[in-house]
Amino acid sequence: MKSQRLLDSPWDYCLVLDACRYDVFSEVYDEYLEGTLEKRRSTGSSTPEWAYRTFTGDHDIAYFSGNPFINDLGIPLNELRWGASCDYEWTANEHISDVVDVWKHGWDDDLGTVPPDSVAESFAERRDLAETADRTVLHYMQPHAPYLSRGTGQKLQQIQKGIRRQDEADGDEDDGGVLDSLGETVRPKVESTLEGSELAQKAGLWLELDPTDLVRNGTRDAAIALYEENLRIALESVAALVPELEGRVVVTADHGEAFGEEGVWEHHIETHIPALVEVPWLVLE
Repeated sequence: MKSQRLLDSPWDYCLVLDACRYDVFSEVYDEYLEGTLEKRRSTGSSTPEWAYRTFTGDHDIAYFSGNPFINDLGIPLNELRWGASCDYEWTANEHISDVVDVWKHGWDDDLGTVPPDSVAESFAERRDLAETADRTVLHYMQPHAPYLSRGTGQKLQQIQKGIRRQDEADGDEDDGGVLDSLGETVRPKVESTLEGSELAQKAGLWLELDPTDLVRNGTRDAAIALYEENLRIALESVAALVPELEGRVVVTADHGEAFGEEGVWEHHIETHIPALVEVPWLVLE
């Protein structure tokens, strides 16, 4: 299996599907897209790790980001107080020439995420960036939870709101005082403990599932069914956009998603199991 080698591969447009497993993608993609598919190994098992290990130099790329971790705020990943929980001293706009924060203006409060069409709409509004950049990335949030048919998401919405609040607070003189300092000390230790707990990982996923489906089908089957539906919704949007793109187009993912493999649920930094690092690489015809 090849390494993903995103920046070393030839393409004009790269469409990134967040948390997209190779196996599920391979079963459904040809209902929406035509091309040559192969399995590649991602550089990371989460978006912060993938971004940090992929975009290491200076790149003339127009990046339309539905993911809050790849943003134009100028806050390094290791200083984000919400969600990233990593030591990566990496800032998107120091490596990528143009980052469009779709996760801010394209956010849907009812869904608790950025729907696929918001990415396409943002691209249509700022197509001038794509025309002047060497290459363009469109980063979709799906099939990543929350699952669109379930309505309001929980975890991702808290991350988005937290990062926005941090960006606004950084402009104030008040540093947040003792409570913020204590929180930044304690939170990583708590999260580190929870990361190692399979029960805690499953509990995080339960927030996104229907209780009736959980009882009837179990966590894995209920989650995979909604996950596949999310992927199909994203692929419909991608298929509608592709005819407007000129040049070589590839569809890939930043990382995969785990549903209990090796005791892992969802996705976590530096957890390099097949479910999390095996991603699609589809070159469209």
